[in-house]
This record gives sequence, C-alpha cells and structure tokens, in this order.
Amino acid sequence: VFDQFSLTAFMGIPLIALALTLPWILYPTPQNRCLNNRLLTLQAWFIRQLTHQLFLPINPGGHKWALLLASVLTFLITLNLLGILPYTFTPTTQLSMNMGLAVPLWLATVLIGARHQPTHSLAHLLPVGTPTPLIPILIMIETISQFIRPIALGVRLTANLTAGHLLIQLISTAAFYLAFTMPTVSILTMGLLLLLSILELAVAIIQAYVFVLLVSLYLQIR
Repeated sequence: VFDQFSLTAFMGIPLIALALTLPWILYPTPQNRCLNNRLLTLQAWFIRQLTHQLFLPINPGGHKWALLLASVLTFLITLNLLGILPYTFTPTTQLSMNMGLAVPLWLATVLIGARHQPTHSLAHLLPVGTPTPLIPILIMIETISQFIRPIALGVRLTANLTAGHLLIQLISTAAFYLAFTMPTVSILTMGLLLLLSILELAVAIIQAYVFVLLVSLYLQIR
C-alpha cells in the first residue's frame, strides 16, 4: 500500500528532481503584450486573488514576501493536484521535502523578527501580567512552541496528502475485487471513490493554501 510513496529511481538516479521540475512547464510564460490570452489572464487573476487574501492583514513592510509566498503556493498546488493523477508521484507526501520548505521559511520569519523588532519578538515569550513563579515555565513552553511550528507545517501537509492517497488506493482496490463477487456493492464503492476524489482535489488546494497562510501569519507576528 505504501509503495506509491517510495522514491522512484531510474538507473540508480532518483526521479524526484524531475517530478519537481516538470510541473513548471505547464505554466505559460507571460508575454510583453498589451493583451494576453485567456490562460494567462486566468493565471494572473488567480495569483492576484490569492496574494491579496494572504497579505490583507499584513503590514506593507511584509509585502516583500509576496513573490516568494505566491511562488510557493503555486508550486504546492501544482504538485498536489498532479499527484492525484494515476501513475504519478507526489513529492509533497515526502516529509523530508515538506520540512525542507517549512524550516527555512519559518527560520526566515524568526530571523527577520529578531532583526527588525527584537523587543516585540521577545515579548511573545512572556505574556503581560505573568506571576513571577510561572515566568521560567512560560518562557520554556513558548520557546518549545516556536520550534514546533515548522514541524507542524511539514507534518500537516504530509499527513493530509498521505491519508487521502491511501484512502483512494484502498477504496479503489476494494471496488476492483468486489466487481467479481458483488457488482452492486462495487458500484456503490465506485461512487464513494468518486466523491473521495473530489474531496481530495479540494484538500490538495486547501493544504497548499494553509501551508502558505501559516507562514504569512508567522510573518505577521514578527
């Protein structure tokens, strides 16, 4: 069941780099024209709306992250959606890759906050009005929660996509074997599989959006 999540290789060379590179070919390159075609217009509108929603509560100083976060969002949505297709590999089901995205982004928000707003960043470690005996415990708890954030980012994305792919494979396998013994139950199972596939499409988009949204919220705190 878990073979679909194993890293594929050809002649000893891992193909994950190819899986990460090819999705960008699907996006058309903007042209220096007064009017673009429908696909470019839809692509620009989609990115503009998502970027507007992400940076609505953030100060103008944080808008420098717009290009980076919009690129990460588009990248994750593309990989998640392509991974639902049959006979494809989903790189975002690998915890190593998701942590490789989460840790640098989280660390960048921490370092930028420590550089530009050191007092404000340290104030989050200790709420106002904390009793003196609880100060060491609260500082320790807040520090641990800070280091848990990148782990939560990577694990959330990995767990949701892995669970959805496992359910699709298990239900499709059950529908295939039931087709020979109980055709009626097999048809009902295929209907459930169709609904689950639609739900997985929504999960693929939502999880990418939640990943980038949480990074933007960490940036807002800074």
